[in-house]
Amino acid sequence: MKSITPAQLTDWLQLAQAPRGGLPLVLDVREPWELQTASVKPEGFELQHMPMRSVPARYMELDRDQPIAVLCHHGARSAQVAQFLINNGFTAVVNVHGGIHAWSQQRDPGVPVY
Repeated sequence: MKSITPAQLTDWLQLAQAPRGGLPLVLDVREPWELQTASVKPEGFELQHMPMRSVPARYMELDRDQPIAVLCHHGARSAQVAQFLINNGFTAVVNVHGGIHAWSQQRDPGVPVY
């Protein structure tokens, strides 16, 4: 499984080719309370929230060919979800190493650290 840091997201977005001209997806797998505490702005990508525990029941809602960057708090849950998606036939999945914590440090200091 490939990992990128939040600082590398812009380059990944430029390389990621979504089918039918759509945008790549950042899949936020944190819990709802975490999303309320801190969230990212969808700039150049779609943003979808799907808590990790709901992924096995909901992953079919996702496009298997759409580039997906999986995001959590620090990168552990997102790595597990990214591997799950790859194991289930998704073709363009990366883990956002460092999660939203690193996002705040590398991309947007306006995102609260918790």
